[in-house]
Amino acid sequence: MFDDRSPIYLQIANGIKDEVLSGALKEDEQIMSTNQYAAFYQINPATAAKGFAQLVEEGVLYKKRGIGMFVSPDARQRLRSRRRERFFADVVDPMLAEARMVGIDVDEIAAYLKGGS
Repeated sequence: MFDDRSPIYLQIANGIKDEVLSGALKEDEQIMSTNQYAAFYQINPATAAKGFAQLVEEGVLYKKRGIGMFVSPDARQRLRSRRRERFFADVVDPMLAEARMVGIDVDEIAAYLKGGS
């Protein structure tokens, strides 16, 4: 599950975000504890806790004292909105800049995306 490209705690946080976005984790659903997560993935519990803490800070998870961690009620919408903004900034804006440089207009791009060539 983990690779060497980024810290494990970030990979944990991103994996949980992907599960929320895909609907695999539902809003107000309890997630594994840090100890369960660490045991399951054979990682240090402190690493799992760091990933969970980041998700709490971002509002993706919330903690019920003595019970555990849960997916925030608005987590999916919040993540979707952030990813959408990032998609336009990281993918669409650079693509449009490149298209302008090579003389492709937006209508041509739209036609291509709709299945034309």
